[in-house]
Amino acid sequence: MTTLTDADAVEGLRDALGLLKDREQVAERLLASSAKHSFDPDQELDWDAPFEEGKWFWPPELVSLYDTPLWRRMGEEQRILLSQHEAAALASLGIWFEIILMQLLVRHIYDKAATSAHVRYALTEIEDECRHSKMFARLISHGDTPWYPVSRAHQNLGRVFKTISTTPGSFTATLLGEEVLDWMQRLTFPDERVQPLVRGVTRIHVVEEARHVRYAREELRRQMMTAPRWSQEFTRVTSGEFARVFSVAFVNPEVYTNVGLDRREAMAQVRASGHRREIMQTGSKRLTDFLDDIGVLRGVGRRLWRSSGLLA
Repeated sequence: MTTLTDADAVEGLRDALGLLKDREQVAERLLASSAKHSFDPDQELDWDAPFEEGKWFWPPELVSLYDTPLWRRMGEEQRILLSQHEAAALASLGIWFEIILMQLLVRHIYDKAATSAHVRYALTEIEDECRHSKMFARLISHGDTPWYPVSRAHQNLGRVFKTISTTPGSFTATLLGEEVLDWMQRLTFPDERVQPLVRGVTRIHVVEEARHVRYAREELRRQMMTAPRWSQEFTRVTSGEFARVFSVAFVNPEVYTNVGLDRREAMAQVRASGHRREIMQTGSKRLTDFLDDIGVLRGVGRRLWRSSGLLA
């Protein structure tokens, strides 16, 4: 398959979503937005304020056990404690994912012109992700919760993925890690039931991640039009497998033990929860619709996405 250039996009290369936009023009707009709407969490947030008694750390409807028999037996204090530990686990997962993303971005720009707006924006995004990772780590440290690393198996799978991922596979994984959490955080930051510090962290993340999602979507569209056929097929399979890993890693089972629940019972009830399945599929729908439109959700890859529980 012949690889197409940026000039081809300008001259009319299109996919199911319409004409592809010029890569440099997209990057220039994102750089301008970054200059106006970037934040220093160390200065923007009040890290000295104590947590407010009785407030949640994550909207209760987004807590994994919500509306299960076990949830109905729990008292309000234990439910809020679970929300705190799940928020810490999601922050830990976010750090793991963003470290992977930063390495994938560096790989993406390795052989591209360093003076291009496309590369300058990638470097700007890496700056954002560094701040986000430090912000999440500080949030975990601020509360009485541990850091929740992903399992050893998932650590090793992440290491393999970073090594073998194609460029379109990297951007598909980027969107998976960003868009589901983004949907949840858009529900979190305006929710007055939630701790002010958590709302501040999610607000910063939502504003800056919107640019990252735009960059990844535009580049993935380009890659799925211009990459060799084998790369497109490999992307479909690896993205489906990454979706399976992501769905399992989304809630660390240690949170249940640490709030005084039976871990096996809790995990079984989460797996059986229709509410939880609906939350995960609703949070993924904008992404899966996009991936379907541009040809990622086909064949074996689509079956893997279905088995992950993220695709209805």
